[in-house]
Amino acid sequence: MTESGAQSGPTALRIILGGHLRRMRVAAGISRSDAGWEIRSSESKVSRMELGRVGLKERDVRDLLTLYGVDDEEERQRLLALTREANNPGWWHRYGDVLPSWFHSYLDLEAAAQLIRVYELQFVPGLLQTPDYIRAVIQLGRGLIPAEEVERRVALRTSRQSVLTRPEPVRIWAVVDEAVLRRPIGGVKAMIQQLDHLIDASQYPNVTLQVMPFNVGGHAATGGAYSILRFPEQDLPDMVYIEHLSSALYLDKLEDLDQYTATMEALCVAAPPPNKTRDLLTNIKKDFER
Repeated sequence: MTESGAQSGPTALRIILGGHLRRMRVAAGISRSDAGWEIRSSESKVSRMELGRVGLKERDVRDLLTLYGVDDEEERQRLLALTREANNPGWWHRYGDVLPSWFHSYLDLEAAAQLIRVYELQFVPGLLQTPDYIRAVIQLGRGLIPAEEVERRVALRTSRQSVLTRPEPVRIWAVVDEAVLRRPIGGVKAMIQQLDHLIDASQYPNVTLQVMPFNVGGHAATGGAYSILRFPEQDLPDMVYIEHLSSALYLDKLEDLDQYTATMEALCVAAPPPNKTRDLLTNIKKDFER
């Protein structure tokens, strides 16, 4: 049973709870079809519940626990408490007016992660962006956005960054293409501030930052930017996250994870080691200061 509910949003908790229910069902020798019948639903609904893709009603969980022969009252109460927690809105709920619905799940998973590996070729990773850089990114290609909305979006992203400084912080290992660092998003002054922040962040114990310089030539990540999230809970499999313009893709099949992980490893080997990052960032910053 997870003890990290305070750091895990509804999506992560649903996946964890679904994993518990699946193991209990299999141990009891009960089919998804029979489980669906017990809760006045379908086999496919049970499948989605076990994968954490839908919310779980406390009544349904209680009925399934009875069907699976779980009569230990303490265990039942723990699982029912987890069900209630999984139905609570995430911390980001108050930003729902400026947050795309398809991004909700990622924020939950980001908060639950133990390690996030990132490859970026257009923007500085979101967890390492400064407020002025964030403002500039928000306004790209969106025309005139009301100042209040811009500031709420900035507040949302800076709130996300608390995962790096909480008592058990997320580790981030980012490989950033040199083009990201030479593109003056927000102007030269904002970019210099952003580079200063990256120089400082590269010294954090839970941040590993590598720069993929132009002189490396071609490299393994031909498909674009992506992230790999790893979680401390065994019920949460590693996950690949790929963001599109108006949607996102989550991959957790072993063959996909193996391919994306191998590509990330190749990027880390091809890029100069992390102890060279500070010098690379300092040299790029000097170019902006000329």
